[in-house]
Amino acid sequence: MHYVIMGCGRVGAALVRALERRGHSVAAIDCDADAFRRLGPDFRGRTLTGMGFDRDVLLAAGIEQADGLAAVADGDNTNILTARIARERFGVPTVVARIYDPERAGVYERLGIPTVATVRWTADQVLRRLIPVGAESLWRDPSGAVRLIEVSYCPGWVGQPIRSLERRLNAPLPIVGRFGQGMVTDGETVLQDGDILYAVVASERAGAVEEILANPPAPAP
Repeated sequence: MHYVIMGCGRVGAALVRALERRGHSVAAIDCDADAFRRLGPDFRGRTLTGMGFDRDVLLAAGIEQADGLAAVADGDNTNILTARIARERFGVPTVVARIYDPERAGVYERLGIPTVATVRWTADQVLRRLIPVGAESLWRDPSGAVRLIEVSYCPGWVGQPIRSLERRLNAPLPIVGRFGQGMVTDGETVLQDGDILYAVVASERAGAVEEILANPPAPAP
């Protein structure tokens, strides 16, 4: 698969290297040619000096064959314009833009352009380290109606099948972290001591789910 990354700062360079390690072809765009030094001498893809919203630059980057584009330059306007051109003019199926202004990020999400709101994401990560686990969402949809949360649980829940927990909580538990790795749950998964538990909940039910798991399980009816 072929990807175009607009912006070769620390984030962009990390994306380029990660995609290339996975065997994809990558083209990197940046207005500063010196930025490509971050890619290292072994980078085998294309580097284009110019603006990401320049049609000729995008064509040289292989935008017509691209499976995805990430716009991660320093400016919101540049990122959004590049993302819109990739989506609307070239029909790139997967487009993501980094946005610093969280209010603008919400607007563009509603227009169908997925965004990563840097300030909001950073604030969420800091909050998760300041306050108890589970009180802040790991992910939420643009409307704020649904969240993915990490939830703590009373030791009494250890040994319970995940599907049994889901019935009691009336919420899916799609992932557990075990021995440092994420694992998608299935009908055979049992909660083990030390597991990190993740729940998908309607935002208004997050507190109720956390409260249930914070207490020992009541006997099954």
